[in-house]
Amino acid sequence: MKQLGTLDSAFINLENSATPQHVGGLGIYDPSTAPGGFVRFKEVLTSFEQRLNKLPLFRTRLVQVPGDIDRPYWVEDKNFDVEFHIRHISLPKPGDWRQLWIQAARLHARSLDMSRPLWEAYIIEGLDNIDGLPEGAFAMYTKMHHSLVDGAGGASFMSALHDLEPNPSYDNNESQQTIIVDRQPSDGELLARALLNRTTNSVGMLRSIGSTAVELAKYGLAVAKEDVPSPDIAAPKTRFNRKVGPHRVAEAAVFELAHFKEIKNACGATINDVALAIVGGALRRYLDRHGELPDESLAASIPMNMRTRREQNDENNQVGSMFTELHTNIADPLERVKAVRESAQLAKEASESSPLVEAMRVAGFFSPAFSKSIASFWAKNQLSRFIPMNISTVVTNVPGPNFPLYCAGAEMVRYHGLGLLTPGCGLFHTIFSSNGKVTITILGDRGAMPDPEYYAQCLQHSFEEMYLAATGTAARPSSAQAPVKTPAKAKQESNAKGSKRARKQTAQSDKSTAKAAKKTEAAKTTVKTQAKVEAEPSANKEPSAAKKTSARKKPSTRKKASAKKKSAASKKASAKKRPAVNARPKSPTKAKTGSRSLRNIRIPESAKRTTSSKKASPKKVSEPA
Repeated sequence: MKQLGTLDSAFINLENSATPQHVGGLGIYDPSTAPGGFVRFKEVLTSFEQRLNKLPLFRTRLVQVPGDIDRPYWVEDKNFDVEFHIRHISLPKPGDWRQLWIQAARLHARSLDMSRPLWEAYIIEGLDNIDGLPEGAFAMYTKMHHSLVDGAGGASFMSALHDLEPNPSYDNNESQQTIIVDRQPSDGELLARALLNRTTNSVGMLRSIGSTAVELAKYGLAVAKEDVPSPDIAAPKTRFNRKVGPHRVAEAAVFELAHFKEIKNACGATINDVALAIVGGALRRYLDRHGELPDESLAASIPMNMRTRREQNDENNQVGSMFTELHTNIADPLERVKAVRESAQLAKEASESSPLVEAMRVAGFFSPAFSKSIASFWAKNQLSRFIPMNISTVVTNVPGPNFPLYCAGAEMVRYHGLGLLTPGCGLFHTIFSSNGKVTITILGDRGAMPDPEYYAQCLQHSFEEMYLAATGTAARPSSAQAPVKTPAKAKQESNAKGSKRARKQTAQSDKSTAKAAKKTEAAKTTVKTQAKVEAEPSANKEPSAAKKTSARKKPSTRKKASAKKKSAASKKASAKKRPAVNARPKSPTKAKTGSRSLRNIRIPESAKRTTSSKKASPKKVSEPA
């Protein structure tokens, strides 16, 4: 049994139904490298079980102190069930890129079950219509509470769950070792520990608060003397600073790491500077499209790994934050990279002596009962809008391994990180580089960003613009780079293909209809001709009577001609109103009742004899595909 540290406890205290405090990731795997060329779900379960024995933290659950008067504890769960934490789902047809991210956003929006170990994994199949992915590829979405891991810890967790080769050998004795679980503490024991901790920790807490106050005073004095740069707190507010709701959107763009390095070398910057400049360009384009681009630059929060900045401790989270400008007010991409490089350098220098870097720890200083009530009141009343330090987004850069990883024999070909949202900041960017690829994945509040697929296009456009300016050539996407052709572009191409197919079908339909109309007119002409031939002998027998009748009824001839014209016009109109030939029945052998197709026109016997004498059989009407 282990008590949570100050920062770990802070993430528990900040947990809210609208802003759950978990992070996640989405890996995509190629099963062709596995033995037999495919992976069973049972094999994934076995792979997880073998590794979780070495990661006891992921078998532990949270135990709260009665009354929330002290920080909670991690206790190994005796009822741990790996099948509860790993689920198997599939995308609906057709299984395209957008559906994958809609599913990931829905899963990420749900809070974890706080009574069980705080992590979940989903094996997602049905990725059948995503360009650039191997055949039979599947995805694995994982989410872990931030009290368990930070960014660097999450990368370590992913590495621990994977193998370095497709078919490694396992030690059976190691996989069958006995697992010792913790005893469930009683409420009385937890209260006694809380009382003891309150006595011993009060002095430490007062000392910590005092040292923080002294550091703030020293920092303020240094800023006043201009010995250290002041933090940028004058950034404008945007749509991403509104109240964050419970619903999420997610999207991603994939790039070649070699292309990032070309831009980096051309500008004399770092990979992180290039990524920040691309995000700045995407935000500029997105807000300008919505008519909301401010004249001043937007600011971003950059998480920092504090493991190298302070003494080692046993807390799961060792993370801080610095603030820098994204220079969204600069249109030129290369000038933006230079400005971002300078701002990032100044932010690093300021963070070395700034106590604001670890401001998040304040939420873990006090008892959970007090901290949770303050956090709930803060979120409910949107108090973030009164803070002068306006952060439009969080941008974290997590370097991954530069070698392939395998899960149950399947190679991980791509990985996307997913962060978390906080009250007053509804957009999070995760940059992950691994094995020759760089992914920029966004998590946003659905109310602030209802069109994530367009923002993915903005990221792509920002990169292409920067690469062209830096190298003078257009970037060539690799064959395995699906999002280079963004979902919206793919949709446009699909619509273009569909419209082309529709135009072709319409042309065929019009052609078939014209042929049918010609055949119908030919049949009518044949019937009229035959009728005229049959009427001539009777007219020759009584010529005088016919003449008398004609002479007697001469004034009505014009009326008859007019009536004939009206009859012909009505027949022609009825022929136009007939159903088109391309509206065929579902089965060619079962035509609908009342169909006016050419097959159902009744031709008199005389007309049949005439057509048979000519030996001309009607051509089969071609139906549209």
